[in-house]
Amino acid sequence: MPTTTPTQILQNTALLQRFQALDSFLIEHLALWRPRPFVHYPALPWETEQPQLATWLRAQSLEHAEAAHNQPHLLQAPAPFPQLAAQAYDLSQIGELPQLPVAVLPARFSSDVPGRKWQQIDAFARSLRFSQTPQHWLDWCAGKGHLGRMLAHNGGSLTCLEYDPQLVSSGQQLSHKLGIDAQHIEQDVLADDAVIQLQAQHTPVALHACGELHTRLLQLASQAGCQQLAVAPCCYNRISTATYRPLSTSAQASALQLSIDDLGLPLSETVTAGARVRRQRDQSMARRLAFDLLQRQLRGSDEYLPTPSLPAAWLDKPFADYCNDLAALKQLPTPAPQDWQQLEQQGWQRLAEVRNLELLRGLFRRPLELWLLLDRALFLQEQGYNVRLGTFCSRQQSPRNLLLLAERVKELPTFAVDNSVDRF
Repeated sequence: MPTTTPTQILQNTALLQRFQALDSFLIEHLALWRPRPFVHYPALPWETEQPQLATWLRAQSLEHAEAAHNQPHLLQAPAPFPQLAAQAYDLSQIGELPQLPVAVLPARFSSDVPGRKWQQIDAFARSLRFSQTPQHWLDWCAGKGHLGRMLAHNGGSLTCLEYDPQLVSSGQQLSHKLGIDAQHIEQDVLADDAVIQLQAQHTPVALHACGELHTRLLQLASQAGCQQLAVAPCCYNRISTATYRPLSTSAQASALQLSIDDLGLPLSETVTAGARVRRQRDQSMARRLAFDLLQRQLRGSDEYLPTPSLPAAWLDKPFADYCNDLAALKQLPTPAPQDWQQLEQQGWQRLAEVRNLELLRGLFRRPLELWLLLDRALFLQEQGYNVRLGTFCSRQQSPRNLLLLAERVKELPTFAVDNSVDRF
């Protein structure tokens, strides 16, 4: 398979060509990335096909998994891991969008924003290169409107749509204090009346709007005839349906059917969590995996039992109390006396195995995310937009660093369907 140029942003026919290549790759290896190691016990379905790889991954330490988590493609694991890693890495390459010089704002603009979030806002704003200067920004799911104010600080109107009335009120006060011509509106963007908020002269922007919140924007903005828009999606699994409903005709024709669990795969990468958060995450996962062993005995069923998110205070409980209380919460029989120390240790051992087995799934995080972004890009193309897809910030600033830029053209583009998947 040819190697793409790392600096290439995707646009025009490259969007469809890359989508087809990713579609083929994901479908071919579905059996490797769909099963979740956390759920399957004692073995994953693919382990009988790849026993050497499975044995090697299970023998690695928790520290090994942590070190390899963000760069699984560099791992020197048994076949077919290196071959899959090379394909996944190649298909995931996408260039950086050109950055515009943006005037440095007074410190008071960022005084209410966490540092990493402000870096994301700044990088997003610098990437908005349109052929026509926007006259009226529409900040979708705006929160307090920090992004919108940055874009409108040197002129132009601003409308901020936000569901939370407290954020609407705080945002309006901030805009007034900073001298920004802004209207902050309380709006459920998924409601039927959201359509009246979009007009053709608006330039909608959305930074990390989750799931259906951003797909709703793409649909309404194209219907309203907005000339340009910019969207950096997030949380693809935040949908109201049991399975994913593709937007573009190309994705609708695909044999790849995605569940909510599948859609969570791109979000499993962690690059911004601190040491304390990681420790809490590991302890929580180890306890859940230990309880999973216990609940299989209590139920007499060798099947995974989902458990709810628990308050962090549960981690302060003695492990025996944790298990007894969780069994009661799930209306299971009271556990018999156990060697609780041994059971908890089994949970930590399972965690090391799970986290290392997840490294194989990790190869498919970015390909699946890019497939989802290209579905959105191809949809916008079908609605008469020229679309560019690239990165707007580093992975360290945010793993969700892909940005769609769309500008409407007078006539719908026509593209020949390319059935080949070995080039892009």
